[in-house]
Amino acid sequence: MTNDAARLGEAHALTRLLFRVVDRVQQDFSDVVAEAGLTPPLARMVLVLETPQSMRALADHLGCDASNVTGLTDRLASRGLVERVAGQDRRVRLVALTDEGRSVRAQLATQVAAGSTVMRRLDASQRSALRPLLEAILTSE
Repeated sequence: MTNDAARLGEAHALTRLLFRVVDRVQQDFSDVVAEAGLTPPLARMVLVLETPQSMRALADHLGCDASNVTGLTDRLASRGLVERVAGQDRRVRLVALTDEGRSVRAQLATQVAAGSTVMRRLDASQRSALRPLLEAILTSE
């Protein structure tokens, strides 16, 4: 086998494993948040709202259009989990968790960590070793 063929085989094997890990992590998250009666996008928004944020900031964090955040906000507001509040300059409306939303966020955070294959299958030392490897993959060249 040539060196190029070996490298291609290695790249394929590693990429395939990474995709399988991503699929597993996404399924873990979906399963946990479904038990809480939330879709993954709704749950991600609740988890992101540690502090009140603008629709633009939420859209940037969630990787979606601001119009999608409006719909997510409406759905969470109808469940009593978020509310729209005035920002410091009053022209900007922020999305903030309600008391109920903070309670759901705390429960979700605990359940997501407990339901994570990564957290269950890797010990603290392995997770510490994994982080810099993942960061190295994502570092811009």
